[in-house]
Amino acid sequence: MSAGTRSYSEEAFQPRSRDIGLYLSVRFASTLGTQIQSVAVGWQVYDITRDPVALGFVGLSVFLPMLLLVLPAGDLADRVDRRRMLMASYLVQTLTSFLLLTLTFTGVQSMWAFYSVITLLGIALGLSQPAIQSFLPFLVTLERLPQAIAWNASVYRTAVILGPALGGFLYDLGPATNYSICCCLYVFTLIAMWNLRIRALQRERSRGTTLERITDGINYMRRRPILLGAISLDLFAMFLGGTTALLPIFARDILHTGPAGLGFLRTAPAMGAALVAFTLARWQLHRHTGKSMFACVALFGAATIVFGLSRDFYLSLAALAVGGAADMVSVYVRSALVQLATPDNMRGRVGSLNSLFVGASNELGEFRAGMSAGLFGTVPAVVIGGCGTLVVVALWMWMFPPLRRIDRFSEATVGIDRRQSETSLSPATPGGSPDL
Repeated sequence: MSAGTRSYSEEAFQPRSRDIGLYLSVRFASTLGTQIQSVAVGWQVYDITRDPVALGFVGLSVFLPMLLLVLPAGDLADRVDRRRMLMASYLVQTLTSFLLLTLTFTGVQSMWAFYSVITLLGIALGLSQPAIQSFLPFLVTLERLPQAIAWNASVYRTAVILGPALGGFLYDLGPATNYSICCCLYVFTLIAMWNLRIRALQRERSRGTTLERITDGINYMRRRPILLGAISLDLFAMFLGGTTALLPIFARDILHTGPAGLGFLRTAPAMGAALVAFTLARWQLHRHTGKSMFACVALFGAATIVFGLSRDFYLSLAALAVGGAADMVSVYVRSALVQLATPDNMRGRVGSLNSLFVGASNELGEFRAGMSAGLFGTVPAVVIGGCGTLVVVALWMWMFPPLRRIDRFSEATVGIDRRQSETSLSPATPGGSPDL
């Protein structure tokens, strides 16, 4: 630590409201841009191909590069400035939006071109997700972490609400409008992250190879059934129950709505999730956390089945909203457990595993949905996925009893290594500390 730099213990660390506000604005802007872009990509690809399998390959194009990068990125997040990792990711996402804008202006309709550009998005997500997963503990004290997670989720879900609806309306002006706005939003995130400061970790000298450090992170998670159970429950439940990739088909061919209707369908889960997130930010969940998570994942599966069978637009919106609300409770509990059960020096690696599982459940789940729709039909694919989610809940309650029995978040909190909790605060300026 450089001379003249003031150090703080974990207990003494006090976040600046300015930095928390900047980070929440970054989360809002980046998520809003991603959602606006996602609506445009899904509708544009399906408009060109009219093939659900093509939508599945969109998810696969995002997931594969993320799969390759996320674990090394987790190790990197434990050793370098998380801000700069996020800035690099947002720079790549800006490039992705610009290239999609170029493809649209030039009239390119070859799917390999779209898949190649979308692969860049997977690279950006693989680089950013471990840093995002482990960022909040360096902005707030551990005591305030569950509440900060709820506020972070509220901002994220608000963007997920506005993004698809806004993206659907903007698409009526042409996909170029969507991609142009995304470029502007990502430029804003770069500027905001540059001006952010976080609690810096006093790092020990790196030991072993990257592979050995990644293996240490995997072994740490494997030895803790609360961590392994919570993360893997989300993986399999969302892998089977996710319907996002098929929403363009429901909007066009089953519910007979246009791009605006697709925007509302994409918004409905986030609307339910946001209401729950704001509630949890105000009134935290204090008891029965494990049972609450399992119950809400089961509710998510049931809502998915209702959505698949529905032929009424408003019933479909309601089912998606209930599913989103139930998923938000699961996300809140899982995120708090992962952060509280992980020491500082493991946050990046455990966060990368969490990101990998979440990415597999979302992006690979979209590929699964597209393939299932191609094989069995769109409606059977959704219903089968919802039933599979219910089966997963029953199996995980039996396989991970410590997760089912956990009552309070404090039961998962790990002790703090004082050597790892020494921190410094320094402005994120060109001359600031590289250890931020």
